Amino acid sequence: MKILLTGSTGFLGSAIHEQLESSEHELLPIVRVINSFSPKNAKAVNNIDGYTDYSDVLGGINTVVHAAARTHIMEDEGDESLAEYQKVNVAGSENLARQAAVAGVKRFIFISSIKVSGERTSSFISFNEDMKPAPEDAYGQSKHEAEQVLKQVAAEADMELVIIRPPLVYGPGVKANFRNLLKLSSMSIPLPFGSVSNQRSMIYLGNLVDFIIHCIGHPKAANQTFLVSDGQDVSLKFLISLIRQSMGKPEWLVPVHIGLFRFIGKLTGRMDIVDRLIGDLQLDISKARRLLDWVPPFTVEQGMAETVVDFSNSSR
Repeated sequence: MKILLTGSTGFLGSAIHEQLESSEHELLPIVRVINSFSPKNAKAVNNIDGYTDYSDVLGGINTVVHAAARTHIMEDEGDESLAEYQKVNVAGSENLARQAAVAGVKRFIFISSIKVSGERTSSFISFNEDMKPAPEDAYGQSKHEAEQVLKQVAAEADMELVIIRPPLVYGPGVKANFRNLLKLSSMSIPLPFGSVSNQRSMIYLGNLVDFIIHCIGHPKAANQTFLVSDGQDVSLKFLISLIRQSMGKPEWLVPVHIGLFRFIGKLTGRMDIVDRLIGDLQLDISKARRLLDWVPPFTVEQGMAETVVDFSNSSR
């Protein structure tokens, strides 16, 4: 099978590329600029938007794995931000899908985001695929719009569409907020999270890559949307304890009432950050387990150990 992969130099894309390169599939990685970090046999395209021409790379392709995206930036706000996300995540995805359909691509796998479903769960009700989407920020809205237009394109062309909505992805090479959490946990100071017993779904990079590859050839994945995670939800307290344990450090967590975090969040106008720290966000992955017989191959403990080793090596 010949597979086209976008975003092949990104955090997720590079991991997909590494796994597929060692498989029986023939892989064509797509990058924006050819440089010393580009994968072997990579093909360069312009910025991924509504005008990118894929005519010279789609010939003979059976499956497209579309991992490229304008990713979530917490500082982005307002209509201008939404327009910037839409250029890549909506128009860029539609353009690729329409050209893929014309070229005879059989299956289009779109890496979406749990932000399409919403930002938080409560009352022990986990997100599932049947719930009405409720994106709250520009990134989530753009991914939701992309899902809708891709469904339309796929239906018109009789091209199979697979939509995958992962939560926070961690693993070797992770950036942004999770890397900041690793830095914080590496400091030899007490942290005030001993009472934070929330429940959040995450997914280790290796588990997400395994699921994506599972969807490439599984016949029952066609025209389905999946929520995926490690299958083991964790609290902030447990997460930091596990990180520090993997670093060979004492847990050193001080119990502080969560009401104080909410008070500080309201006082500073940063309740969004507080919610990500102490709020719940749980995914029901029973559909992926039942329909595709998928079981996450790595535990949270295994994934975190690999993440910490990579972080420690890169921080030297």
